[in-house]
Amino acid sequence: MSPAEATVRLGRDPAWARLLIVSAMLAVGGCSTAPVVVEGEEPETPVFSSERLIKPDVEQFGDMSDPLEAFNKTMYRFNYRVDKYVLLPLVIGYYKVTPAFFRAGIHNFFTNFRNITVFFNSVLQFSGRKSYQTAGRFAVNSTIGLAGLFDPATPMGIPQHNEDFGQTLGRWGVGPGPYLVLPLLGPSNIRDGVGLGVDWYVNTWAREALLDPNEWWKRAWMLLYVIDTRAHVQFLYFGTGSPFEYRLVRQLYTTKRQLDIEK
Repeated sequence: MSPAEATVRLGRDPAWARLLIVSAMLAVGGCSTAPVVVEGEEPETPVFSSERLIKPDVEQFGDMSDPLEAFNKTMYRFNYRVDKYVLLPLVIGYYKVTPAFFRAGIHNFFTNFRNITVFFNSVLQFSGRKSYQTAGRFAVNSTIGLAGLFDPATPMGIPQHNEDFGQTLGRWGVGPGPYLVLPLLGPSNIRDGVGLGVDWYVNTWAREALLDPNEWWKRAWMLLYVIDTRAHVQFLYFGTGSPFEYRLVRQLYTTKRQLDIEK
């Protein structure tokens, strides 16, 4: 099922929504909680095990320092309304009026373009392996893959990495700071908020340098980027049906980001 098809179904089936959001949060970042039977070589040990991602006692959700809680909860509700009344309708409409090959090409294009910031951060993290693999992936998909509309790098065995400046700061020893819910962007913290700004600047500079888009193309780029990004995030605000959702999301995000830095 595609993300947007899941989104459509989520809107009709609250039970399915609750099941999917819990599954998505547990799976975020590559979490694995059950063994998978495969033929051939044994699979690699998952980076994020369920034991590291979630502690057994739900009381943990109240243990975190959250000095910005009043602001964060207000922003959480604001994001919920924007998501429900603007972003999700855009995603649903996008899936209704565009063919699958078009959506796949758009998603491949943005994923490939984001490899510019992945490479930038891999270099700053002094990761030679991730740097040359990301550079190779970008080169292959930008040429053979027709500017990233196709993804020949994956069948060629070149892995996709996901590194951002928030992770880079964490590798440099910068602490996360207070938990922060950003407008539209959702769960974050002070460090990752700064990281998002740096990554945005690098992406904007690269877009201007490589493509020199006019104002019309900038607007089209931004609209498609927002829709494609939301379509591939299987999360619904207040979709768990739990009174602890805010604390749960806060705990999951904070733990996952720490694991992202450690991996």
